[in-house]
Amino acid sequence: MLTEKFKLSGKTALVTGSSQGIGKGIALALAASGADVILHCRKNSDEAEQVAEEIRSLGVDSFVIESDLSSVDSAAGIYRQVHEKGKRLDILVINASVQIPRLWREVTSQDFDIQVNTNFRSTLQLMQVFAPDMIAGGWGRIITIGSVQQTKPHPAMIIYAATKSAVLNMVRNVAMQLADKGITVNNIAPGVIGTARIEQDLPESDERITKRLETPSGNIGSPDDCAAMAVLLCSDAGRFITGQNINIDGGMSL
Repeated sequence: MLTEKFKLSGKTALVTGSSQGIGKGIALALAASGADVILHCRKNSDEAEQVAEEIRSLGVDSFVIESDLSSVDSAAGIYRQVHEKGKRLDILVINASVQIPRLWREVTSQDFDIQVNTNFRSTLQLMQVFAPDMIAGGWGRIITIGSVQQTKPHPAMIIYAATKSAVLNMVRNVAMQLADKGITVNNIAPGVIGTARIEQDLPESDERITKRLETPSGNIGSPDDCAAMAVLLCSDAGRFITGQNINIDGGMSL
């Protein structure tokens, strides 16, 4: 039956940046489909621990890893912590990223380094450390969380938007190289999703933001909209989808 293909029982997933927002939504959806879910946060793991408790209440395993993805050795450290817990990943969802709103003339070297290292370099490094185990097992799912800004950049997000474009190119590259190994690699590109980040970084008083919220659907999305697609891509139902950029944006990219 088709519904059986959506089940993830026996799989282990890691979702970066999963204490809130889109990452939390995806983590809970994967758990509801039967996967054990490893959560990740940069620091102050109280929120993440609450999510882990919610996941464990679904009858699957969950624990939290703290790591600053802007650090050059973060991916290796996460890999080590996963294996110390006796886990091997089947599913890697790279959701965590950093936005530093700044007009292009005002971008500093520190702004550049933090966003490029967190959003782009760590994505490559996480793939590098976890993909070999997936190759050995003959099955794997890798999802990156991009942004509508890949093709429709916000004026104050020049570096963030550029890193998301770079990640999409990398997804397509790696997808070609892993397709014959039972591993799919895809990118989900959300539009405006109702999360704390939107409220904090993109104030409604900014006229450009108000315009940016205008979509053909007339709605703002929720983390569950992204989570549903993630479950499809991570399951056997999505086995023939790889190297794709999937917009979840209410038509904003049109």
